[in-house]
Amino acid sequence: MSEDARFEDGVDRPLRLLAEDGEDLGVISSLVQDAVFPVGEIKWQASKRRFAILINRFRWEDATRKRQRDRAFERVRSVLAFDDVMNVSTQGVDRNDPDVVMSLLAVEWQPGEDGAGRLELTLAGDGAIALDVECINVTLQDVTRPYIAPSGKMPEHPE
Repeated sequence: MSEDARFEDGVDRPLRLLAEDGEDLGVISSLVQDAVFPVGEIKWQASKRRFAILINRFRWEDATRKRQRDRAFERVRSVLAFDDVMNVSTQGVDRNDPDVVMSLLAVEWQPGEDGAGRLELTLAGDGAIALDVECINVTLQDVTRPYIAPSGKMPEHPE
């Protein structure tokens, strides 16, 4: 029987990051690349102007060390939250089937006027989520201990 990885096994701590500009957002985007989530884990709270997704993210920050030590790659459940959201639109996301699993490829910023703009979440298979926001206000927070990636592999992106 395999045992899940634990934060205590190393010096790792759960991530809790905040993005307030494009450079910060680039860091978060790289850490959530290849995250997977069922459509049912998407939450849009219009009254709070908050959009969040509970994702299973690949632990990119630990991949090199795992490869060097020939240890299993890990994922961790994380909340990816966007605040100050004014509008949400989607393409290729069927909210009627909450069990469909989506894969997040990138989060990008399209600036508008006076700090406002659009955050675009690119999904595998031509899906997308667009968030019209007053400003960049994005958090990424790990909410569980890491676990061994079910595939046992690092995600690949063939050219």
